[in-house]
Amino acid sequence: MSHPKATCRSSVERYSDALVSLSRSIHAEPELAYREHRSAAKVADLAEREGFQVERGVGGLDTAFTATYGSGDLVIGLCAEYDALPEVGHACGHNIIAASSTGAAIALRDVADELGVTVKLVGTPAEESGGGKVQLLERGVFDGVGLAMMVHPAPYEAVAAPSLAITDLEVEYTGRASHAAAAPELGVNAADALTIAQVAIGLARQHLEPKQMVHGIVTHGGAAPNIVPAVASAQFYLRAANYESLQRLVDKIEGCFTAGAVGTGCTHEIKPISAEYQELAPDPWLASAYREAVTELGRAPMSPQEELLRLTGSTDMGNVTRALPGIHPSIAIDCGDAVNHQPEFAAACATPSGDRAVLDGALALAWTAVAAATDPAQRERLLAGVGSRVARAGGAA
Repeated sequence: MSHPKATCRSSVERYSDALVSLSRSIHAEPELAYREHRSAAKVADLAEREGFQVERGVGGLDTAFTATYGSGDLVIGLCAEYDALPEVGHACGHNIIAASSTGAAIALRDVADELGVTVKLVGTPAEESGGGKVQLLERGVFDGVGLAMMVHPAPYEAVAAPSLAITDLEVEYTGRASHAAAAPELGVNAADALTIAQVAIGLARQHLEPKQMVHGIVTHGGAAPNIVPAVASAQFYLRAANYESLQRLVDKIEGCFTAGAVGTGCTHEIKPISAEYQELAPDPWLASAYREAVTELGRAPMSPQEELLRLTGSTDMGNVTRALPGIHPSIAIDCGDAVNHQPEFAAACATPSGDRAVLDGALALAWTAVAAATDPAQRERLLAGVGSRVARAGGAA
């Protein structure tokens, strides 16, 4: 009988055409958060054809699903993202994420009985905006999962680079419309309130803590130059090194929003757009196992010391890794000088280099799961973690 790692390699090689086709197909039809109907169906349909038990619309989300195979006590979770970005499509490479997780799931299917594991591919919508994983986590979709993994394309190779906690806020100011020339004194300018807030935020930046960031866009600034704007709104992303720092940043920026209202006489309302994302907490043992796997595949991830210096974005996978053992490594593609969220990076995600990332990512994830399942101490640790989470939840599965 061949070693499970060899079987996984053979599986990924056998399904390479299907996995690359999946990645390219998702890339060709980008869909925004919570609207990923075609993309989710492409992944779920392939898993269903390969013998997985598929449940669609899990967690109350139309474009979420689970695809499960096996009956072992250790449940291996693999997260498939597939939402795209406005205007720039798959400039974060979620097509590669979806296909690599699917490939890992199929590879592990072929050794599930031998390893005594259950493979659970989770279709997780709305990572770019909305926080699908947070919702699925809160609604029990990750209950019973021993470890959760995914791999994200990037210009660099990293195993356990940190991410930033994030919250996204919308601020809306309400004033009073008037003729801008004939009766400006009767107007209360909501756009001015937003300008004051933006200036206050700009001045506050010199006093932000390390790794705190604020960036935003104006979503409405008025209807015509000769009408004093009665309503103005903007969306801001607030990021920080950790959740505690994020809360301090929120207090500071909400003060800036209030300044705009006070300075103009407008009223204002602040609303969260989606769930807060916590910072990543990669499981050290799983990260080490992934590092060994991806190095064996000929890739050269940066050192742990270099990873700590890497500026990164934010992900709802952070919430998952803070609830159960997990990893969110980055896999390098050839993208020239481009970085994530640029059109050039989107183009690079449908190239031979992107295709190779799908296959290498799938195999590295599968090998990491094999390592965890065949190490008695780690298997016991992961199973014990599931038990303790169930106990904390009051016995609910």
